[in-house]
Amino acid sequence: MEPTDKTLPADLKLSDFLCFAVYSTNLAFGKAYKPVLERVGLTYTQYITVVALWEEDNQTVGSLGEKLFLESNTLTPILKKLEAMGYLQRQRDPEDERQVRIKLTQAGRDLRKDQPQLGADTTGLTQDEFTQLQKAIVRLRSNVIKSTKDGE
Repeated sequence: MEPTDKTLPADLKLSDFLCFAVYSTNLAFGKAYKPVLERVGLTYTQYITVVALWEEDNQTVGSLGEKLFLESNTLTPILKKLEAMGYLQRQRDPEDERQVRIKLTQAGRDLRKDQPQLGADTTGLTQDEFTQLQKAIVRLRSNVIKSTKDGE
């Protein structure tokens, strides 16, 4: 319940805020993924970076950052760590030296065999509910991004 007017009710509780529900759910997912990711030595942000590269390998830092909603100054240390771990390579694009391309190594591709994914069974939702909720959250994210860009 996030009021649309500027006056907040006196009895407003933290649990009434949609933003807190989303934030605390994100923390819960982090806790759920942590033991699975620790087995392969990855943080959640490193993991989603690798997943984005499984989807489309050999992409630029800029395009990868857009997909992950991460700025370059946040993404670069993640990429350096993954490179040090042997999961990817960073190299200048031979056609445009300003661009850095990211490519998975065989070890990075092999991580897919142990791919942790928390689906409908972990959330207690039916597959249909899981799919509907995922689509609603993506729509919510898009709407929030759009509304903040409109206000710039």
